[in-house]
Amino acid sequence: MVYTHLLVPTDGTERSQRAVAEAAHLATALGARITVLTVQQEPRMPVPGMGERLDGAALATLAQVARQEAERVVADALAVVAAAGVEARQERVIGEHPDRAILAAADRLGCDLIVMASHGRRGIKGVVLGSQTQRVLVQATIPVLVVR
Repeated sequence: MVYTHLLVPTDGTERSQRAVAEAAHLATALGARITVLTVQQEPRMPVPGMGERLDGAALATLAQVARQEAERVVADALAVVAAAGVEARQERVIGEHPDRAILAAADRLGCDLIVMASHGRRGIKGVVLGSQTQRVLVQATIPVLVVR
């Protein structure tokens, strides 16, 4: 199968940046394009430990910081992709469930491969925390390349 449009979700971690670099190399070899995706999670009320002390202005500030971080993460990933000479676009979505947002973006954008990092949680920590990558692997209808 020839892949022409890769979706690369990133959260800005070192492992995620490794997946971006791998996707850029793969896209170069295949002549494919990339969409870099970040899923921004909105601050939810109640914030543990804050109770009723968190007002609308504080929530707006938290949302602004989350938006700026998402923009930085995408900019860093796009710089890696651009350095490889690959055509890329960005997609930033707001959602409570990153796995669902990743799958929806892949479908909506017509991607034919998802390239994402495994964060390497093992044992009970992996079971308790779950894994966005695992959820995407289980539910995806297109191939998923997991970068470790």
